[in-house]
Amino acid sequence: MNKLYTAFIVFMFFATTQMFAQQPVNGYARVSSIAGNTLTVVNCAEAFDSFEDGEYVIVMQMQDNILGNTTTTSSSFGDMTATPLSAGLYEVAIISSHTENAGFVPLTITLQSALAHTYNTGANSRVQVISYPVLGSPNYTSPAGGIVATPWDGNRGGVVAFWVQGTLTLGGNITADAVGFRGGVKNTPNGYSACEGTTYATTTATRYAGKGESIYLNTTAAYTGARGKILNGGGGGNDVNAGGGGGGNYSSGGNGGIGWTPAGTGCSPGVGGLGGLTLQPYISGARLFMGGGGGGGHENDGVGSIGANGGGIILLRANTITTVGSCALIISANGGTPANASNDGSGGAGAGGTVLLQVTTYSIAAGCPLTISSNGGSGGSSVTTGAHGGGGGGGQGAVIFSGAQPSTNVTTQTNAGAGGSSCIGCTAAQNGVGGTGPNNAGILTGNTNPLPIEFLLFTGHLNGNNVDLFWQTATEIDNDYFTVERRDELGNMSEIGQVDGAGTTTILRSYSLTDYAPRQGVNYYRLRQTDFNGTFSYSNWISFEFNFSGQVVSVYPNPTHGNFALELFGYENQLVTTTVTDVTGRIVSQSSQVIVQGNTTQQILLEGEPAGLYFVNISTGDHSEVIRIIRY
Repeated sequence: MNKLYTAFIVFMFFATTQMFAQQPVNGYARVSSIAGNTLTVVNCAEAFDSFEDGEYVIVMQMQDNILGNTTTTSSSFGDMTATPLSAGLYEVAIISSHTENAGFVPLTITLQSALAHTYNTGANSRVQVISYPVLGSPNYTSPAGGIVATPWDGNRGGVVAFWVQGTLTLGGNITADAVGFRGGVKNTPNGYSACEGTTYATTTATRYAGKGESIYLNTTAAYTGARGKILNGGGGGNDVNAGGGGGGNYSSGGNGGIGWTPAGTGCSPGVGGLGGLTLQPYISGARLFMGGGGGGGHENDGVGSIGANGGGIILLRANTITTVGSCALIISANGGTPANASNDGSGGAGAGGTVLLQVTTYSIAAGCPLTISSNGGSGGSSVTTGAHGGGGGGGQGAVIFSGAQPSTNVTTQTNAGAGGSSCIGCTAAQNGVGGTGPNNAGILTGNTNPLPIEFLLFTGHLNGNNVDLFWQTATEIDNDYFTVERRDELGNMSEIGQVDGAGTTTILRSYSLTDYAPRQGVNYYRLRQTDFNGTFSYSNWISFEFNFSGQVVSVYPNPTHGNFALELFGYENQLVTTTVTDVTGRIVSQSSQVIVQGNTTQQILLEGEPAGLYFVNISTGDHSEVIRIIRY
């Protein structure tokens, strides 16, 4: 009950902060250490998805110890070393097993196979594990309220990731706007001194606003403030009233505005924060970054503004994306725009994040066009007279397509953000500078990436004491054969059988195999697909439960967008009561029926119910079973 109570509290937190308009679909946890295939995790967030055996996860290096020059009086402070080490690397893995504490919070997650990359969990690094849910069976219509990432908090979040095996019909927007690396803070107001442009890093105090967050996890107080960028995080404004620099990603952010003098003409040379670095040389389908945060604006009158957050990351896999009806929909990871200042410096904008779409075809209706974007935010303005400091614009992010860029009723943008004005009537030279690079340079096509799912559909049904398994492929390249593997509750693996593949084909193919001897308890199944050259890949896991009484229950799809099927076997000539409750114990649905013969399937509706955890209780006079289901 502790885990359920915790999930309910977190779930209600999202409700009270009005995040139900857009729903997260992922669970997140910080990886504090890695030993072989086992991840030790902390700061788990499972309100919208949990980490369960047999399910997919994404391991991602969010930040790493890659800070180069640390000379605090040099404009090259915050440069990068030769490479970004492991920052931005990620891969998909499958949970083999996990452990939990007494409150049912995960402590360790053991993966089925070794990680392909080296991930660093030291003091200046951050790794997170993200659940990677399969939505639909196989098709899925996203909720009208939309899907959103949980904001990055320094340990977890910032990423939307899910897979639809068939067609994803967009019912609402999918966004990771301004949920990436966080913007820098303002300084503590304390009058003003002379224009000071030679300090690039120092402890945030009265004369220096804070730097935006970046792919380097800063733990050194002396690096937190002043105008030097910190990799792709924008620098903070210096004394007096300078603007913060914009964050960077595919392109660099713009510098903050020049600041103010008692004569109102502005500091010369300028003392605004420097824009965050470009990460363009390292960006591909296999390496993704959140947008850098904008630097904070300097204030002495208490009316400056903080830097804005960068955009997050969207990882979306589907066979087809389609829209219907009359609408205009968005998939976006845009950088944030800070609030305007008045008689002080303004914050810098966040850079655009990254959108990766591993999609085969797009069928976008003319009446419901789709915009895909990862734009930098615009710098904040100082709405006053006399030159102060407008914020720098955010750099553009990246939109990465696994194939060709779609064009029919689809608009794709990676635009750099504009710089903010330093005053009403200021000249261009006094204002914040826009993010760099030609617009749409961050649109990348034909990129491969490590989301290794090759199957259009893999499912099954109970058939007496057997399990009938079915799968489909949309295309096959050099496919020799499939192997069906089974794992029982004790972790014992066995091969059920092999089925020949079709070699190379673009025709939809269907396959099947029956397990005639499933084990008592939960049985997990997956496919291993082997090429003619011996290389292989795996499908997702699916599971069925056989209890010792011979009574079997299957729930699908799980997770569900609304309705689900409850399949019962072994309950002949019994009165079966099915009760669905939410985490508070409220009864959502209840029905009773006498099972006459064979398999019986009940359709249960959750339409109109909020997203979250639900519990299906199947009870007879002498038997009771509870199954957890997640509603998105």
